[in-house]
Amino acid sequence: MLDQIKVVLVGTTHTGNIGSVARAMKTMGLSQLCLVAPKTAPDGQAYALAAGASEILAAAQTYDTLEQAIADCALVIGSSARSRTLSWPMLSSRECGIKAVQQAATAPVALVFGRESNGLSNEELQLCNYHVCIEANPEYSSLNLAMAVQIFCYEVRMAYLASQQQTPEGDLAVYPTSLQMENFFQHLETALTHTGFIIKQHPGVVMTKLRRLFTRARPEEAEYNILRGILTSMLRLEKADQTTHKE
Repeated sequence: MLDQIKVVLVGTTHTGNIGSVARAMKTMGLSQLCLVAPKTAPDGQAYALAAGASEILAAAQTYDTLEQAIADCALVIGSSARSRTLSWPMLSSRECGIKAVQQAATAPVALVFGRESNGLSNEELQLCNYHVCIEANPEYSSLNLAMAVQIFCYEVRMAYLASQQQTPEGDLAVYPTSLQMENFFQHLETALTHTGFIIKQHPGVVMTKLRRLFTRARPEEAEYNILRGILTSMLRLEKADQTTHKE
């Protein structure tokens, strides 16, 4: 189950931090490390600070964009150290561990961490289903990257160990992947543009708010298919109506 959980680092500046993250992961039993546009590929310093977790560094996958790294994931949780103008579904670090383990039983999960200097951008955070702000001392909440990853990984391990003591309860829900949801949002914007609900040149915050709504709702795969069918039907009717007017 832990093999289904990825740790995704976005725009990491210092290679030593990548090595320290690999070490933090290995101590808690996680092994899937993904690097998104790192400033420098893992080097000697990274391997030195990995301290026995060199196989995680060697197997790390590198991507150009966050979208590529999380495309196959049904649950994406982002680390956020600051409040945002547009609120998003939030989890505690403990809830993060529980949800990650529950979802990992059926599909890949991504735990996403941003740049050392300024974390994840708003656009990157909108690709996540949930945000987590670690419950640190408000008077001194400074955590380096490896510390933050260690806390997430610890909570995942504790949730995993607890799950081994529980009896499975029926079939687990299946959710669409991050790539499927991105396709849905593009489909939704196209349909709303065709109906005139939003103006293509000036979409404003409508799509951002709709993205938040559906992210919060987390439609299951069957519900997702219904939504895609509705949008397809809307576009088909719009096309038919345009053809009738031309005639």
